[in-house]
Amino acid sequence: MQRIKTCLYLSIGFLLIPLNLYAQTSGKIDSGDTAFLLISAALVMLMTPGLAIFYGGMVRRKNVLGTLMQSFFAIAVISIQWILYGYSLAFGPDVHGIIGDLSWMGLNGVGVDPNPDYAPTVPHIAFMIYQAMFSVITPALITGAFAERMKFSAFLVFTILWSTIVYDPVAHWIWGTGGWLRNMGALDFAGGMVVHITSGISALAAALLIGKRKGHAHDFTPHNLPLTVLGAGLLWFGWFGFNAGSALSSGALSAMTFAVTHISAVGATVIWVVIEWLHRGKPTMFGAATGSIAGLATITPASGFVGPMSALIIGLCAGSICYMALNMKNRLGYDDSLDAFGVHGVGGIIGTLATGLLAQKLINPAGADGLFFSSTAGMRFFTTQLTAVGVTMVYSFVVTIVLLKVLDKVMGLRLDDESESLGLDIAEHGETGYTL
Repeated sequence: MQRIKTCLYLSIGFLLIPLNLYAQTSGKIDSGDTAFLLISAALVMLMTPGLAIFYGGMVRRKNVLGTLMQSFFAIAVISIQWILYGYSLAFGPDVHGIIGDLSWMGLNGVGVDPNPDYAPTVPHIAFMIYQAMFSVITPALITGAFAERMKFSAFLVFTILWSTIVYDPVAHWIWGTGGWLRNMGALDFAGGMVVHITSGISALAAALLIGKRKGHAHDFTPHNLPLTVLGAGLLWFGWFGFNAGSALSSGALSAMTFAVTHISAVGATVIWVVIEWLHRGKPTMFGAATGSIAGLATITPASGFVGPMSALIIGLCAGSICYMALNMKNRLGYDDSLDAFGVHGVGGIIGTLATGLLAQKLINPAGADGLFFSSTAGMRFFTTQLTAVGVTMVYSFVVTIVLLKVLDKVMGLRLDDESESLGLDIAEHGETGYTL
């Protein structure tokens, strides 16, 4: 009994050591910047339930809870992964430009002192939790590609492994101090490559490997469009924290980023509806909601580097090109159920390349002048952006394919025919979203 008490006291003492270390702060913390970043983190966290609702309304009734569960549970499981080792891999001390080391495992040394390499005016722990919300929503975006047909157990293992093998390294390459793409000069203000290209390209890989839903020849219309529109609204609202919060301070840059985020979204929404109206004869609410998300995803990498009119151009390109991408999937024969690739993958590519064309040091001195504002330096910068896009696409696609193939051999990815016909809600979770 005495040994048990001794071990218990030692364990409690061990757990309290980091807390004592964190009690002192030597850096200069700006309360306004800290408040702004924490609010932004809360907004980004809200985006994942918003995504769950957005996706949930788009599937059939029998799969609504299963779809909600995939995004909602990602909040919990990826947050734990991030705390234990993901943050250290993504932002920890650099190892040859490829990955962070594990010295920040369990948030060891991540306390209230600011980290000057990332956010010099806010507590390090605030920067960590803000970035945690990005790591959460990224694998959740992929679920749109295999909606209505993947086993929850396979989804869970895939999500943890994908975040570890794809998201964390790419985040380090582009955002981590010492990351090789960052050192090369690649710019991604809020996640065009780190979030949207990785998830979008991985979604395409998943759709191709897992295959089409049963009865894919039939038209799978959204079962609850108001739910989807509510989700789109929550995503739009949260996106201001996603983009403006990436300034990591409250001031001129965050204000401009906030404005251009909205400008791109409305531009994409309008052009999407106009094209759809001309193409299909009627403007749809579903199209307007999808167009807004395309505009938001596309402006993300450029949001801290471009001005208002450039943002409008980006939004118009997002709405038109993503519309064409969505309409190509049936011709090409793959079942990206909820258009994760067509919106996020294509949008991330457009936005990252647009950064190479439209970025201005006048907007952000820490950035670069794009090709439209500097011919020689701009061409080098655009080439860097193109290289970073290509590397991120290839890495994400290849690793995702390999990972899914291994998981399929080990545990199986897809529901059996009977369970798929019954629906995720009953087959996987033993509950239903509707009583009637």
